[in-house]
Amino acid sequence: MEKMLENKVALVTGAGRGIGREVAMLMASYGAKVVVNDRGVSLDGNDETDAPAREVVREIKEAGGEAVADFGSVSDADQARAMVNTAVETFGKIDIVVNNAGILRDAIFHKMTDEDWDSVLKVHLYGSYNVSRAAAEHFRKQESGTFVHMTSTSGLVGNPGQANYSAAKMGIVGLSKSLALDMARFNVRSNCISPFAWSRMVGSIPNTPDQEERLKTLKMLTPDKTAAVAVFLASDAANAVNGQILAVRGNEVFLMSQPRPLRSVHRSEGWTPETLRDHLLPTLKTSFIPLDMSRDVFSWMPV
Repeated sequence: MEKMLENKVALVTGAGRGIGREVAMLMASYGAKVVVNDRGVSLDGNDETDAPAREVVREIKEAGGEAVADFGSVSDADQARAMVNTAVETFGKIDIVVNNAGILRDAIFHKMTDEDWDSVLKVHLYGSYNVSRAAAEHFRKQESGTFVHMTSTSGLVGNPGQANYSAAKMGIVGLSKSLALDMARFNVRSNCISPFAWSRMVGSIPNTPDQEERLKTLKMLTPDKTAAVAVFLASDAANAVNGQILAVRGNEVFLMSQPRPLRSVHRSEGWTPETLRDHLLPTLKTSFIPLDMSRDVFSWMPV
């Protein structure tokens, strides 16, 4: 095993369980010193415990790695700065930020509460911003660093009952692209991963009886597949990768598209509602994006 992250310091949020845990463990095995951030909350963001983060740190140390636990909330800007400072004060610098922390508050849109909306955006979108903003100062000064953010096909493609989560995950895509553009001059990269992996969050999504067989397959999509891509993106081997979105589904890795013009129509005299109806609609309709969900686009069984 190459030490692709040797002498690098990583902060992984939401690293006590699931994908975050696997990312932290694998980064440590590849030589990184790791700040394991996790509040140890339940899926909806309640019931805190420090046990998950402490357990991951213990396992990393028993395997010969270096790690320290952090229990701050990414949704709080001061606590986000504190966890970045923990990396710098403990290990002397920070090189890698993995924005992985997340919660779910799923509800059909007309039943979604303000609290459901705010709490999910605070952790996913504000959390990614808070931690990235705190690390950006260090990255700029040292003229190096990399961000790895977790997005989702719930936003990229669509899923019902997840307006808050989908909006947050699409916001993260925009945040990542802006970071890539703004900080490239400082040799800083920013990319997104859209993971398919069995976790508490995936397990909480309701399934109809006809989806149960598909659910059995999803349980085979282990988080370590995502962790390998995160390690690669954080390493110097990925210096040419910036502003991209990679989806990870078992042994498949997809480069996801980003919005670009598909077709256009033009009238030199300008448009009216009537000509839009009579000319634009029939011309562009054949290129409309269907109202798909994630499972419609990824309709085949994982490899």
